[in-house]
Amino acid sequence: MTLFSKIIAGEIPCYKIAESDLFLAFLDVFPLREGHVLVVPKVEVDKLFELSDEYLSAMLVFTKPIAHAIEKAFPCKRCGISVIGLEVPHAHMHLLPINTSNDLNFAQPGKQKAGDEQLRSVQERLLAHL
Repeated sequence: MTLFSKIIAGEIPCYKIAESDLFLAFLDVFPLREGHVLVVPKVEVDKLFELSDEYLSAMLVFTKPIAHAIEKAFPCKRCGISVIGLEVPHAHMHLLPINTSNDLNFAQPGKQKAGDEQLRSVQERLLAHL
C-alpha cells in the first residue's frame, strides 16, 4: 500500500481540497510553493499513463475547478501542472501557482515541510474559491 493509498484510506491525515469517487486532491506537505496541490486517483497504479483513457480524462476534468481556485487564491499567471511520480509509486499530478516555467522545477533546493497553521490557511483559501 503506497503512502497515497494510506491517505485515501484515511490512515494518514491530509489537508483535503476536493474528493470524488475516483480522485482525492490534497495539499503537498512539502510544497514547492504555497498552493501546491496533489491530485491522486483512488486506484493504485504506479504510472499516470497506466490509467484507462476514461479515467485519465476524468482526472483532468476533476482538476479543472481546483486549478481555477489556485489561480484565484494565489497571485500567479496560471496554474501549472506537472507529472513526475518518482518519489511515490502511485500516479499523481502536481498543481501549482506559477509565474515562470522555473516555478515547476522540482530540483530547486530548500523544499521544506509546511507547518499545520500554514497548511490550514492555504486549505481555507483554496476551499473559499471552490
